[in-house]
Amino acid sequence: MTDLAIPTDQTEPPSDDDRRYKAPALEKGLDILELLAAEKEPLTLTGIVNRLGRSHGELFRMVQVLEYRGYLEQDPVSDGYRLTDRLFSLGIQQPRTRNLIELALPIMRQVSLECGQACHLALHSQGEMVVVARMESSEQLGFSVRVGYRKPLMQAASGLVLYAFQPDDIRARWEALLTPKPKAAELAAFRASAQEVREKKLGMTPSKFVAGVFDISAPVLRGGAAAAALTMPYLETLQPRVSKEHAAQVIRTAAESIAEQLVEGDNRV
Repeated sequence: MTDLAIPTDQTEPPSDDDRRYKAPALEKGLDILELLAAEKEPLTLTGIVNRLGRSHGELFRMVQVLEYRGYLEQDPVSDGYRLTDRLFSLGIQQPRTRNLIELALPIMRQVSLECGQACHLALHSQGEMVVVARMESSEQLGFSVRVGYRKPLMQAASGLVLYAFQPDDIRARWEALLTPKPKAAELAAFRASAQEVREKKLGMTPSKFVAGVFDISAPVLRGGAAAAALTMPYLETLQPRVSKEHAAQVIRTAAESIAEQLVEGDNRV
C-alpha cells in the first residue's frame, strides 16, 4: 500500500528488461502478498503455489516467515492464509498520511457533532478507495464504515470523488488498475459521473450497498488534485438532525478546512 502517501499515484511495475537489479526471494514474498490482497477468501499453501505457478519448496518458508512477521494469518476453519492489517498499518504511519489524519480528525468530530452523522476519510490504493480514518455519529444510533474498508473506485462515492479530481494521466493509471476491468460503457458512465462531481465539487448519491444511506463526499484538494475524500454515509431513516443539503454544505466546508490546514502545514515545513 505504498500509494497511501499524498498525492497518491500507482504505476505498473517495470518489466524485467527495464530493471537493473533483481531480488528473486523478495519478489516471491511480494507475489504472495499481492496475490492474497486480491483474494476475497483465504488461500491454502497449495492454492498459493498453484496460482503463482511455483513449487511448495519455493514458497513454504516464505509463507511461514510472512506469518511469523505478522503479514499473514491462517484461517482456523479452512487453514487458508489471508492478509492481516499490518501492511495497512505501516502505510498510515507514513508522515504525510499521519499528518493528514491528525489534521482531519478534529474537523471530522465537529462534522459529527453538527450533523449527528458519522463520516470517514478515504485515500486511493491500487485502484480502490481505502478508509484511513473515521468519526462515529454523535447520536446513539448511526451508520459508519470501519478503518481499512476497501472498495473499487467505481463502486464507492469516495472513489468517484478521488478519481474526479485527478489529472488525466493519473486517471489513466488508475483505470488500468481497476479489477475487474470495466466494460467500455461502464467506464464511460463513470467518467461522465466524475465530470459532474468535478463541476459541483461534491458527490451526492444513494448508497449502492445499504438501503436508507445517502453518500455525500467532497475532495480534500492538494495542489489541485484530491489527496483524500471526506465522506458522510448520511442515514436518512432515523429522523436526521439536519437535511441532506445542510450536511452536504458541512462536508464541503470541512474538506476545504482540512485542505487549508494541509497547505499551512506545508508552509511551516
